[in-house]
Amino acid sequence: MRRGNQSSVSEFLLLGLPIRPGQQDMFFSLFLGMYLTTVLGNLLIILLIRLDSRLHTPMYFFLSHLAFSDISLSSVTVPKMLVNMQTQRQSIPYMGCISQLYFFILFGTLDNFLLAVMAYDRYVAICHPLHYTTIMREGLCTMLVAGSWILTSTHALLYTLLLVRLSFCADITITHFFCDLSALLRLSCSDISLNKLVSFTEGGVLLFLPLGIVLGSYIHIGTIILRVPSTKRFFKAFSTCGSHLFVVSLYYGTLTGVYFISQSWDSKDIIASVMYTVVTPMLNPFIYSLRNRDIKQALEMCVSRLSSLSGNQ
Repeated sequence: MRRGNQSSVSEFLLLGLPIRPGQQDMFFSLFLGMYLTTVLGNLLIILLIRLDSRLHTPMYFFLSHLAFSDISLSSVTVPKMLVNMQTQRQSIPYMGCISQLYFFILFGTLDNFLLAVMAYDRYVAICHPLHYTTIMREGLCTMLVAGSWILTSTHALLYTLLLVRLSFCADITITHFFCDLSALLRLSCSDISLNKLVSFTEGGVLLFLPLGIVLGSYIHIGTIILRVPSTKRFFKAFSTCGSHLFVVSLYYGTLTGVYFISQSWDSKDIIASVMYTVVTPMLNPFIYSLRNRDIKQALEMCVSRLSSLSGNQ
């Protein structure tokens, strides 16, 4: 039996992060700095890829879309969280909550697909280097990214439509800092069996299909490397795949902590969600740039151009 009285709601209350009142200003500054770092860092990656012709390759084409997705994923949740922390107002309009849910699912799932596409790109580069330019042609790269956008947009729309048909109980407090699907379903007074069925079937396919592509790609890469053991070959493969492997581990590690290991939302689960929605998008530019010679060279060239322009004025 569902709790409370069934009612139509005009807004929800976001409980937010478990922060003591005296620490609000400190955490506001911390998360504001992290958000600005995420936006500026990923924008810099996109700008460098656009400006430097040496980065006009499939790998960096996919990376630019991942950077845009990371900016969007953080922008869906963090600004609202910062406003609530500053104003001490926890309310979010019903339509605002539904919109936030849609875009959160969209960009969270898009990250998943783009990581899979990037893993396939690395597989082709290492396992079929002579045919790389033939296989990873511009048309295929565009189709892979467009297909990812279409699938994730449809996926997010399906979950949103299934949610808006539900009615909600008198308790409208979401025990989270954003409108998470699981938290919203717990507030519903309606039958959510269809929502759960779709989550386990369609949602499971869209989660494990990209994961399978990632694992399959790296298993093939590992097999090729071990078939003819070579230290030089190993370090070359690691330099090519190391950044992507680290991002994949970070993404799926935090995702597992949020949606599979935890059974109830407490402070540990919210911390895992912060890692997934705030920390991971912020770290990606550093991961891909610190160990990436091409990005470093593009940045140095961009800085030298700016210096020469300012010196001529």
